[in-house]
Amino acid sequence: MTVRILVFAGSARASSLNKKLARVAAAALRAAGASATLVDLADYPIPLYDGDLEAREGLPANARKLKDLFIAHQGLFIVSPENNASVSALLKNTLDWVSRQDGSESGLVPYQGKVAAIAGASPGMLGGLRGLTHLRAILQTLRVLVLSEQFALGHADQAFNPDGSLKDAAQQAAVAALATRLVEVGAKLGA
Repeated sequence: MTVRILVFAGSARASSLNKKLARVAAAALRAAGASATLVDLADYPIPLYDGDLEAREGLPANARKLKDLFIAHQGLFIVSPENNASVSALLKNTLDWVSRQDGSESGLVPYQGKVAAIAGASPGMLGGLRGLTHLRAILQTLRVLVLSEQFALGHADQAFNPDGSLKDAAQQAAVAALATRLVEVGAKLGA
């Protein structure tokens, strides 16, 4: 069985360093034998979560599309920007909408039985490390098994080759190892 992994970055910026790292992760997952689906959250605009809006109009169409993508995959590889020592508003909003109950379907359905790898990229020295702590807590609250391994790419503004690959072989190997671990655990959970 091929493990299906959903890959995305918590950034809408076209030139996002986190999107670049998400592309590296998707390639590493494919090299590790997974079927990696790379999506851009900018392609799924959803309003800020608002309980009154939800009560009035239900789940937005793009939130339902994202929820369906989560459900269709055994694992998640999430690359998170760090905003003020936490996750981006876009990422938090996405995770919140996907976790909403839809009809009789529990909001936890998209997260049940999932395993996730987390990573971050930043021009700063820590590579988004502080935000990863918050992302881990959010995902664990949603009952996602988050790998203990993670990857934080510091000085990311200088880390990529023109073709999008990482310049540093050790960093590339670390992403590959994280991707391989995610595929291994995803395969075991799916067995």
